[in-house]
Amino acid sequence: MVWSYVGAATEAVLQAGAIQRSRFGGEFKVFHKGVIDLVTEVDRACEDAILEIVRSRFPGHDIVTEETALALTGSPHRWFIDPLDGTTNFAHGYPFFCSSVGLAVDGEMVASAVYDPVKEELFTAERGGGAYLNGRRLQVSSSSELVQSLLVTGFPYDLHDDLAGPLALFNRFMAHARAIRRDGAAALDLCYLAAGRVDGFWEVRLQPWDVMAGALVVEEAGGRVTRFDASPIGFFADEVLATNGGLHPAMLRVLQGVREERAAVP
Repeated sequence: MVWSYVGAATEAVLQAGAIQRSRFGGEFKVFHKGVIDLVTEVDRACEDAILEIVRSRFPGHDIVTEETALALTGSPHRWFIDPLDGTTNFAHGYPFFCSSVGLAVDGEMVASAVYDPVKEELFTAERGGGAYLNGRRLQVSSSSELVQSLLVTGFPYDLHDDLAGPLALFNRFMAHARAIRRDGAAALDLCYLAAGRVDGFWEVRLQPWDVMAGALVVEEAGGRVTRFDASPIGFFADEVLATNGGLHPAMLRVLQGVREERAAVP
C-alpha cells in the first residue's frame, strides 16, 4: 500500500511544480502573513491542486497544510503539505523552492515526495524502501568532522524579534564548520542532505509541513533527524537537527553548549 501513497505524493508535487514553473518570473499577487512572511496566489493554486489529488484518492485521511486550517478527524493517516516551500525566494525570482508532500500512518512518516521544478529534481522516500532522486538511490555523506563539513540552515520569520538566538547558533557553527549555506527552503535543504550535497542542517521554529516529508528522505538515505536534545521530533518542528549521522554528536554538542551559555546569561 505504501507505494500508492508515494505515487499520490509524487503526482501531487509534480502537479504543483508545473504550476510553479509556469508562473515563475511572471506576474502574480503577493500577500503578507507577517512583516516578512509572504504568501502568493501561486501558493494557493498549488495547495488547491495538491488537495484535490489527496482528497480524491484518500477522502478519509487527515491533512495538515500551510495555507488552510483543516479540521482533523483523528484518522491514523495524516498528510503534511507545503504547496510552495520557499515562497520568499519564488516571489523574488530566486530559483530555490519546491513543493513537499508526506504521509504519516499511526504517528510514523511512511511516504514522501519533494519536487524542485527549476532543476526538475524529484526526491521520494518510502519507509523501509529507501530514498531516491529521479529514481537514483540516495545516500548521505560520510563526513564525520565539522571542520570538513558543509552545513545548511534557515532563519525564522520572527527573526527581527529575536536576533540573538539564531545568530548565536549560526556564529558558533561558523566557527566549527567549513562553510554554511542559507537558501530558504527547509524541505530542499533536507533533500540536499539526503543527497550528500550538504552534511548537516539545523533550524528553529519551523512548521510540520516544512519538515516531515524531507525528514523521511533524510532517514531513508541513512541520516538522522532529532530535536536539539537528541529526542524524536514527533510531529513538531520547533527545533530540528538533521545530519548524515556521523556529525550528529558533534552538532549536538555545539547546540547544547550555546543553550547552556544563553541560559547562564542573567
